[in-house]
Amino acid sequence: MKVMRLLSSLKHDESERGIFHLGRALVKNEHTSIIVASASENNDLVRRLKRDGNIYHQLYMNKKSWLALLQVSALRHLIEKYEPDVIHVHSRTPAWILHLALRRARVKRFPKLVSTMYGFYPINKYSQALLNVDTIITVSDSVTQYLKKGLRREEVDPKVITRIYRGIDTRRYPYRHNPSVYWLRHTFAEYPELEHKKWLVFPTVIGNEYGQEWLIDILGNLQEQFPNIHVIIMDDDYKDGDVAHEDFRQRTHSLGLAERITYVGSKRNDMREWLSAANIVMALANEPESIGINALQAIHLGTPVIGWDQAAFSEILQPLYPQGLVKKHNANSLCKAVRNQLESVTRPEMTNKFTMREMIEKTLAVYQGLYDTALAEEQAEADALAVRRIKRSLKKTSKPAFGAAVKHVEPIPKRPKVKLIKEKVKKAESPEIEDEAKIEETTRTDIKSEVPDADQNS
Repeated sequence: MKVMRLLSSLKHDESERGIFHLGRALVKNEHTSIIVASASENNDLVRRLKRDGNIYHQLYMNKKSWLALLQVSALRHLIEKYEPDVIHVHSRTPAWILHLALRRARVKRFPKLVSTMYGFYPINKYSQALLNVDTIITVSDSVTQYLKKGLRREEVDPKVITRIYRGIDTRRYPYRHNPSVYWLRHTFAEYPELEHKKWLVFPTVIGNEYGQEWLIDILGNLQEQFPNIHVIIMDDDYKDGDVAHEDFRQRTHSLGLAERITYVGSKRNDMREWLSAANIVMALANEPESIGINALQAIHLGTPVIGWDQAAFSEILQPLYPQGLVKKHNANSLCKAVRNQLESVTRPEMTNKFTMREMIEKTLAVYQGLYDTALAEEQAEADALAVRRIKRSLKKTSKPAFGAAVKHVEPIPKRPKVKLIKEKVKKAESPEIEDEAKIEETTRTDIKSEVPDADQNS
């Protein structure tokens, strides 16, 4: 089986998409894995993919870029070259490029198409290419419900939808992982205000949809009871022109809470250490979250998570850590949950749910199912063609061959019917006809005169 995957970038959300792990699983199962993305050959993940046996091609298909349309012919060439059985698109721009490339592609068998919806994409013309596939993979039940509702509203034909949760690599995020002493010393040297504090980690950037304003309620209500409480935000301490960031900083300064907040930056490769060292990981997005990957990572590390009872956070925490769920947008309930956790620590139990292995197995099952369907359709088409040929040959044998000698059998003639017709003698209308009549009459008279003589001689 040949599987081609199309991505805008390899640098974005590798933990959510599992590009490396899925490619390695395909190669391990003796399938052909072809990856097409915008990342250069010098990318670390590209080198890892090639080292594991994946085939990589670079095509510029960045999100919402008109320049991506220039790659239609190049992608068509790759499809004609490899003739993949399954093509998996991970975002909307590559999906459009794929549909345009397939219009004139010369392949023996049209590939089966798979797409993944990673969020609550609007059901509009731009998302149409992501929906015109054989199977749609959603990352949570909330996204599935949103998609079905949108399809009914737009009166679009029902689609084959398969929900596959994003998984965590348990080898990279082992249960009760502890940061190294070296990392702790380095962190305390860089951020000395964090030593001997209770860490509330906010594992995302500041924005209107991420709910950083709820941190102000927590600090304002609990700072007297827990003087060592401290918030760590995974974002830069200053962003020029960012209204939400500036508003948050001004509010914390005016309320005297700025000293209890530390910004450690968004581009870090040690997220695992921050999540494992935290006392609580906060999941406070105002908008429904489709994946909740940071909450999943923290749960697998054994770190308590407190978040709103909505969308992906609810789907994750309900089976794994229900005491971390808080009534949506209720400040009193949020502060109460944080207080209870700081007073008596209750950690999540080890789980085998939401794992990378489970995600890979289910994704491979989707590929295999589509591949088997394609083979069955091809066999059915070949059988139908064979039947048509047999029927055509039988028709030819029932007819005489061209040029063959065939004995012609005369039909039995019917007995003729005798009719008596009375003819009326008409007077001749011309002198020639009158003369012929006279000659005939003379002849008859001569014959009659000769008959008696013949009798007498006998």
